[in-house]
Amino acid sequence: MKKIFAVFFFFFLTFFLGQKVELKKITDSSQIFKGEIAGVPITMQLQFSGIADCSLYQYFVDGWYYYDKYQKKIAVTGVYDYGKLSLYNFGTKQKMNSKILKEQITSPQTVEKANETAQSLAPKESIIFNQNDTKETTIQGNFYLDKKKQPAKLFTGNDMIYRYNNYLILPNHKKINTFDFINQHGGNELISYSSGESRNRILLYFEHSSNLNACGRCGASEGEKGYRVLYFTKDWNYKNYEEFLIESCLENIYDVTKTKSKDRQTIQYKIGKSESSPAHTLTVDIKNASVVKSK
Repeated sequence: MKKIFAVFFFFFLTFFLGQKVELKKITDSSQIFKGEIAGVPITMQLQFSGIADCSLYQYFVDGWYYYDKYQKKIAVTGVYDYGKLSLYNFGTKQKMNSKILKEQITSPQTVEKANETAQSLAPKESIIFNQNDTKETTIQGNFYLDKKKQPAKLFTGNDMIYRYNNYLILPNHKKINTFDFINQHGGNELISYSSGESRNRILLYFEHSSNLNACGRCGASEGEKGYRVLYFTKDWNYKNYEEFLIESCLENIYDVTKTKSKDRQTIQYKIGKSESSPAHTLTVDIKNASVVKSK
């Protein structure tokens, strides 16, 4: 999969021994996929073209696909709905019917009926993909033409078009994306790094929305804030991470007192009791890239 359109910012720290860890933020609004229709190789490019209502899990897409052998682009328009990708070609009425389709889809309820709405406009072709499990490496679907159905697939585990990517560029020419193993919200900032004999750590601070659906629970709140400590082997193979919230709508964490040390290398947060956890203290050690939780 290739990234087509990106807006990016760089955040980096250079450490001893010439090692460098870098955090690169890239917001994608377009993707290129490889796949098959009836066993024939295809290439597809799709671009985000607006939110249907108020959720970044439900939005319109426009683009094209072609059979790799012929490379003649066939225009498609459609809807991304929590992993379900519905695409349509309306032939000579592509532009007009695409506009009508988008005008009729204005809420989560009408998004759910997108295929019914599209079929009323008599599409020449339809392609429907259903992402059931992001751990899979392909997404299965069906291609419809002249009332005939053929199998279709995309060679990807995730058909999300709009993405907040946070790439960590690591020593030894390694790279990981928090989109793949933490969440889809992005919002990470690189704070510090620490290396030991047996493992390495990276300390991230994060601020991001509580819900990509602005109409859902906590969607209009100030979001989630906190720290993440990522653990790696001595060779920079990713192992796991811990998350420490300092403010959260989802967990109802707001009673927080912040104190910094004189050298500004240690930050202490005293967090009051919430619905999900008892009162506790978080001590952030910037120099050692660690966070300690205590009573």
